[in-house]
Amino acid sequence: MTLAAATNENLAHISNVLVYSAMAVYTLAFLAHIAEWVFGSRSAVGRTAAALTAPAAAAVTVTTAKSAQSGGTAVLERPKVVTRSAPGSRDVPDGPGAAGGSEKGDLYGRIAVSLTVLAFALHVGGVLSRALSVQRAPWGNMYEFSTTFAMAAVGVYLGLLVAKKNVRWLGLPLTTSILLDLGLAVSVLYTDSDQLVPALHSYWLWIHVSCAILSGAALWVGATSSLFYLFRDAHEAHAAEGRPAGAWDNVLSRLPSAATLDKFAYRINATVFPLWTFTIIAGAIWAEAAWGRYWGWDPKEVWSFITWVAYACYLHARATAGWKGRKAAYLALLAFACYLFNYYGVNILLSGKHSYAGV
Repeated sequence: MTLAAATNENLAHISNVLVYSAMAVYTLAFLAHIAEWVFGSRSAVGRTAAALTAPAAAAVTVTTAKSAQSGGTAVLERPKVVTRSAPGSRDVPDGPGAAGGSEKGDLYGRIAVSLTVLAFALHVGGVLSRALSVQRAPWGNMYEFSTTFAMAAVGVYLGLLVAKKNVRWLGLPLTTSILLDLGLAVSVLYTDSDQLVPALHSYWLWIHVSCAILSGAALWVGATSSLFYLFRDAHEAHAAEGRPAGAWDNVLSRLPSAATLDKFAYRINATVFPLWTFTIIAGAIWAEAAWGRYWGWDPKEVWSFITWVAYACYLHARATAGWKGRKAAYLALLAFACYLFNYYGVNILLSGKHSYAGV
């Protein structure tokens, strides 16, 4: 039996400094993203509204005339009223993104992305130094899980940018979420760097928990896309009905179209669903090795399964006619809420075999 490695207090302190430094730079990125949207909002939203209302206005009332075969007189048919199209199905082009076509807004957007990259580098350093301080995986408690989850979410965002995906509109909600997550981690969930209880000394800690973190980071992207889809879809509906532009319309008009957001959310959730499935399977295998049973209806196990069922229902409903659009988006948000409760609610409010790590 080997003795647990002693905690390196210097590395633990460096980790704390790097995490706080990352938070400071994330704050600057957050402000730069706000400036990006503010300056970008000066773009002419009227052109977008006109593009939306013109085809809709032409299709609201359709009157056709037929010539009677016998007398040749024109017969007017009853006007056909075209009802509102299915959510997200309008043929609407994507908005120009967070910059909104403004040169100054685009400049602030590039600054925001650069600051996010710098904050991400500091963030990675903080997580790695935390791991090196105790020579183990840096997700043995809620503080470490939260900091690593935030790092993974930023990594997914930057990875999509590198892949040339139009996701810069995610920058503002991303930095907002990261600051909230890290703020909660350092103020409420903070735990001193220390060794783990014996039950967690397993290579499954690296596999099971890392998959849960990556899954959650990607699911956050999908949930944010579904949330923005709801706002963008309402904006397109108002524009199609010819309503005057509101205070937020100049921002919403620069998002990708509702159809694009709906498709993007579906692809993200569908891609990560097998990984979440493997996360649950890996947890069951680890449970058998640690506790002698694959499944014991522990609160964490139950809510992991509930989350899996919620996303399975979403994917099934999303592929079924009549459950696309807003209904599917609501279901996706409900599924992600289950994921959040599985993490925060189960760990803080409920007790079970997964409670040994504390917060």
